[in-house]
Amino acid sequence: MATLPYSPRQLLEMQACTNCRACAEVCPAVAASGEAGVSAVKRLAWQRETCRAASPWQHWLPGRRARSDQDWAEFAPNVYRCTLCGNCAEVCPSGIGLRGLWLSLRGELAGRGVGPEKLQLIKGNLSQSHNVFGEDQEERAEWVEDLDEPPEDLFVKDQAEVVYFTGCVASFFPLAQQIPMALAQVLQAAGVDFTLLGEEEWCCGFPLLGAGMLGEARELVEHNLAAVKAKGAKEVVFACPSCYMMWKEHYPTGDLKLSHATQFLDQLLAQQRLPLRHRELIVTYHDPCDLGRAARIFEAPRRVIQALPGVRLVEMADNREKCLCCGGGGNLEMIDQELNAKIAGLKVEQVLATGAEAVVSSCQQCLRTMATYARRNKLPLKVMDVTQLLQASLAD
Repeated sequence: MATLPYSPRQLLEMQACTNCRACAEVCPAVAASGEAGVSAVKRLAWQRETCRAASPWQHWLPGRRARSDQDWAEFAPNVYRCTLCGNCAEVCPSGIGLRGLWLSLRGELAGRGVGPEKLQLIKGNLSQSHNVFGEDQEERAEWVEDLDEPPEDLFVKDQAEVVYFTGCVASFFPLAQQIPMALAQVLQAAGVDFTLLGEEEWCCGFPLLGAGMLGEARELVEHNLAAVKAKGAKEVVFACPSCYMMWKEHYPTGDLKLSHATQFLDQLLAQQRLPLRHRELIVTYHDPCDLGRAARIFEAPRRVIQALPGVRLVEMADNREKCLCCGGGGNLEMIDQELNAKIAGLKVEQVLATGAEAVVSSCQQCLRTMATYARRNKLPLKVMDVTQLLQASLAD
């Protein structure tokens, strides 16, 4: 019998499904595509039947036919048309860890060689260039040079109390680079002793996790840990929720403190280390899936927003753990750009319904996804990160 890529707990969870379809009702991919084939119900049924067929106790029962290579190849595409937003697990009345099951399923598909070809491109880029886009690592911190007054050391110090781990998207995409630029200026204003890793920062490995290739991330993990320890830092700050969760769940960090930028900024404001000015603006806040449902960080970003004089926060119909996904997760943009855009459209519709002048998030991918949709559809909507909002509220 085949070796199954699931833990005993996951095998039990598969049997706990009552087929209530609550997961399908909240799935952004189902809502945007109208296709039942992309739903959690279909994926879980496949996993359950495949495991039963592979079981030495059940494979002989009627209907327990082992999946053929062609079956796997036909099934695989819809598995990756998922943002891994975790909303299915959030509403599951049986408490099934569905997001973990999807990651294990992607691992099985990758092992069988039936994953999308573009995921092999990601793997190759990370192996050769150490960033997901295959860009020159020497350019990883070039965004610092775009600041009005870049420091001589370009924020790369030999030793520092805090390491700001920038992430691939914010390092290389011009739109997302506004986030590290804003955060660096805020940290400067607060007198924080921080450093970047520069070209020594490698991808955190999250894209490999989403591709079902977590085992391939070991070299990245070991390198990044060594680079941080070489700085003598006690804390690592992430503006990217995916980097934050990858470190939190898959890096053996020991006593090293990990903070998302919204948590760190919340502390700086509580310590009154940032001079603020009054600025009239009505905003709504979008909870990134990896920061909200995955990390359960809901209130820190809201406290930051509400601490800004003149800024008023209005909530969307679905917020916090019920927040609609923007469509930017799970490597979906690489796999199915049309579905990615449709999900973003549903998100932006809910944003506009609040009447807010701007939507604020705390994830570079959410920023890119919503801003791209708004621009392509010529919508009068500002899209910004919490760090940008705070930076714009700093007193001169």
